[in-house]
Amino acid sequence: MKQRVVSGMRPTGKLHIGHYHGVLENWVRIQNDFDCFFFVADWHSLTTEYADTSGIKESIREMVLDWVGFGLDPAKSVVFRQSLVPHHSELNLILSMITPVSWLERCPTYKEMQDNLSAKDLSTFGFLGYPVLMAADIILYKAGRVPVGHDQLPHLEVTREITRRFNYLYGNVFPEPEALLTQTPKLLGLDGRKMSKSYGNSIYLSDTAEETTKKVLSMMTDPARVRRSDPGEPDVCVAFNLHRIYVPQEKLDEIIPACRGAAIGCVECKKILADCMNERLAPFRAKREELAARPQFVDDMLADGSNRASLISDTVMAEVRAALKF
Repeated sequence: MKQRVVSGMRPTGKLHIGHYHGVLENWVRIQNDFDCFFFVADWHSLTTEYADTSGIKESIREMVLDWVGFGLDPAKSVVFRQSLVPHHSELNLILSMITPVSWLERCPTYKEMQDNLSAKDLSTFGFLGYPVLMAADIILYKAGRVPVGHDQLPHLEVTREITRRFNYLYGNVFPEPEALLTQTPKLLGLDGRKMSKSYGNSIYLSDTAEETTKKVLSMMTDPARVRRSDPGEPDVCVAFNLHRIYVPQEKLDEIIPACRGAAIGCVECKKILADCMNERLAPFRAKREELAARPQFVDDMLADGSNRASLISDTVMAEVRAALKF
């Protein structure tokens, strides 16, 4: 049998190309080799968006259209909505009863996110306890592997600690999930900072070819190259971090020496990038547009996937209740 993998994303609206190359592209790749469960983490959205939930429903629709348009296949993977499988909440409650507060307070992103989102009141029980819900999401399906980058390993270790504690107290119900390490390319936004929706510096998967070209032409390049006649340095050029992903190597072999010798200007160079990006993204965007024209597609697909996920969670929660002697 294929090893089971579980992963999810919070619905934060349309995804940008950083999400695609950092997470979604890997999901698409592993869905052929693993028994994959990919979920919309809408309960997790409440950890930071509890004061205004008005955008979550539309964000779910946009995100799932991106998922399927860019290659996630609901026939190969179970694609579902977290809140439509009630056992996520039940197991979260049970695990919260056995998880020491100190484990949560030392979680790397706890203070970091509070600092980054200082405009929001994150001094809530739910925000502190989000690693417990994450653990419930994973072990509810007895996942063997979880796709993560190296920077996310501490979060997965909290899940493993909670799993060990449950098994110690009640018997070996859950396997300890292991990391499925993935390489996450560092993608810079239009302004040179990390690509982020909150910075307004992103190229979205759903952008049109015209919108993509306009954004690419506005990107920062080598800050030391003031005039067209000045030599450039691709290694410090913001736009060039996208060239390495989208422009064929034979073309890069021409551009790099031309840039360093001032034989090509930044505008011309960015036009090449925009053309290559639009060519590569065109079939995915066409698929997304086709799916978006079907009003019930997302709701129907998530309902079906949630029913399939529930078949697994029903069985696992029966084991949990038996272990608890309930």
